[in-house]
Amino acid sequence: MILLPPDLDDAAILAARGERAALDPSRPHGFFVEPEPVAGGAVEDVAAIFVTGAECPFRCLMCDLWKHTLERSASIPPVAGQVEWALQELPDAPHVKIYNAGSFFDSQAVTRADRARIAELVQGRERLIVECHPNLVDRRCAEFAAAIAPVRLEVAIGLETIDPLVLSHLNKGVSLSDFDRAARLLLEFGVALRAFILLGPPGHFGAESVDWASRSLDHALSQGASYAVVIPVRPGNGIVDQLERQCLFVRPTLTELAQVLVHGLESRDTSPQQRSDCCVLADLWDIEDFFDCPDCGPRRADALRRMNLTQRTLAAVKCRCQDPS
Repeated sequence: MILLPPDLDDAAILAARGERAALDPSRPHGFFVEPEPVAGGAVEDVAAIFVTGAECPFRCLMCDLWKHTLERSASIPPVAGQVEWALQELPDAPHVKIYNAGSFFDSQAVTRADRARIAELVQGRERLIVECHPNLVDRRCAEFAAAIAPVRLEVAIGLETIDPLVLSHLNKGVSLSDFDRAARLLLEFGVALRAFILLGPPGHFGAESVDWASRSLDHALSQGASYAVVIPVRPGNGIVDQLERQCLFVRPTLTELAQVLVHGLESRDTSPQQRSDCCVLADLWDIEDFFDCPDCGPRRADALRRMNLTQRTLAAVKCRCQDPS
C-alpha cells in the first residue's frame, strides 16, 4: 500500500488547486446524448446534462469537478433553466441524466423551486438520474421521486472504496456505513441506486488496486445497486498531481480497468442473487489520458466500450508492449 500524508484536509486540497474554467452561469457546461445499457440487454439513449452550479461543500481528494463550478455563495445559481435549454437542444432520449458536480439535494446547489420545475421538464421520459453525497440522502429523495412519477428516479452516490483506511484519507467525510445507510434509504423510497467505485485512489496501486475495486464493486451490488460504475482516478485536480510527483499516487492502467470490469460482469452473473437487473460499467471519460501505448491504448478503450454496451466480457487485448517476445 502507498501511504498518504496525514494532513490532506480542505486547506491542503484547496491550496493545490489551479484555475476554474470560465463559465456561463445560464448554460450547462456540457450536454450530449450517449448510449447506455439497460436491464434486459437493450441499449438506450441518455440525455446527459452537466449543469453549471455552486461548488460542492465537500473537498474530496480525488475530485476535479470543482473546475466547472461557481464559487459557493449566498446567491444560488438557477439550474432548471439550463436543463430546459439543453433538453430543447438535444434529440429526444428516454432517459435524462442531470449532474451538478455536487449533490442534487444540496439546498445551496439546487433549490426546491428548481427541483419542482425539473420534475415538470422530465415528464414523458422513463428515468431521471441525479447525483448526491451519501450524507445528503434523506426524505427529499422520496419527495422528489413522488414529484416526477411515473418517471423513475435513480440517484448516483459514491461508494468509492470499502477500504476503510483509504476511504478515510479521501476527505469525503463518509464511512462505509454511511453509504450502506444511503443505499438502504433509497431502496426503501423506491429509488434506484447507481454507485461509483474508484480504481486506483491514492493508497492503492497495481494488483491491490484491482482487488479493492473489485471487492468494492461486489459490495455495491450486494447493497442493491442497479448500476455500478468503475472510475479510474486521474491527476489534473492539483492535489493528485502533487501526490503523483511524490510517488504517492500511480495512475491506474486500462488493463486494470478491464480486469475490474470483467470481474464485475462475471460476479454479477455467477452470484447467488443472479443480478440480471443491474449493469456494470467502466467510466470512459477522458479515457485517452490513460493510454500508455499508441498501439493497444485505442484498442483497449474500444474493448471497454463494447463491454459497457453489451454487458459481456471480451478476451484481454494483447500487445507487444506487455509481452515483447
